Amino acid sequence: MTETSVPTITATEVVLPGKVEPAGLHLVERPLPAPAAGQALVRVEATAVSFAESAMRRGRYYGQPTFPFGPGYDLVGVVESVGPDVDRALIGRRFAALTKTGAWATAVLLPAADLVEVPEGVRAEEAETLTVNGLTAYQMLHHVAKVRAGQTVLVLGVGGGVGTLLAQLARHAGARVIGTASPRHHEALRALGVEPVGYRDPDVSARIRELAPDGVDAVFDHLGGASISRSYRLLNRIGTLVCYSIASKLDDRIPVLLSFLNVLAKLAFWNSLPTRKHASFFDVWSGAGKPDSAKREAFRARIRTDLTHVFGLLRDGVLTAKIAARYPLTEVAAAVELSESSARTALGKIVLLPRAGS
Repeated sequence: MTETSVPTITATEVVLPGKVEPAGLHLVERPLPAPAAGQALVRVEATAVSFAESAMRRGRYYGQPTFPFGPGYDLVGVVESVGPDVDRALIGRRFAALTKTGAWATAVLLPAADLVEVPEGVRAEEAETLTVNGLTAYQMLHHVAKVRAGQTVLVLGVGGGVGTLLAQLARHAGARVIGTASPRHHEALRALGVEPVGYRDPDVSARIRELAPDGVDAVFDHLGGASISRSYRLLNRIGTLVCYSIASKLDDRIPVLLSFLNVLAKLAFWNSLPTRKHASFFDVWSGAGKPDSAKREAFRARIRTDLTHVFGLLRDGVLTAKIAARYPLTEVAAAVELSESSARTALGKIVLLPRAGS
């Protein structure tokens, strides 16, 4: 059978029809054609719930598609077939990919050039916890903040998917880690080498100052909004603030673009001051360029290099995949509700398993 004679398959995918509660997500089935030139058909083994989907269902993720569309920021799966110009050696091998949308499905068509191979011995759900979160954490830590051994970093929301990986990577780099989190997670975080502080402590800044009287070398802030002013004040004289989300504005009525621009303006102002501090906003898609451009190829190469390195750390036991919960794709509403619940009790990523129970 040639690549062009591969029959169509029927994929089940989640659709976000508009600004709905989690129960408003619904499943649809649609046929997928054989892969075209440059494409690979991937049977999805694991995908996950992230902040992005929570923002998208509220219409508050900057640059999201118009409704309706399929959510799903990243995935891990096995290549089932490839387009006529794609290496057939990819078939049967496990890969990860960043998708931004569309990963909440049992099968997807993707550009083969976007695939990053998962090492032998690493399970799909483990690799999924690192695909966007591990890449984000690694690039912020090493490319932006350039954290070194002996430094002290502060991770806000250290119990989350990105936070747990930031903590592990920073500790591996020889840094001291202070992190804000719910008290229910403090014991588990201490086991990761984190010095936890209650995120709702009314004197949270004072508690952090007690641990780092001279300030910290880097702060990783996912909240945005007013939080970044506190984060900036907690830096030492040469510290770096990295903001990578505006989670505090998730339910705000101010237009998301205005909230984002307010953050960027504040960061730019601080960088204009005659200090040795630095502040930036991190976006894992920055520098992606246009399709088929040299910039896009350089972006893909950077993603492949960094994610391959992170996967290697997982394979070698340096990193531990922190999975908060596992759900079949058919229970996606419950997975989203847990992700957004203040009663969540487990550390790490909420994973969706599209083929569970099938």
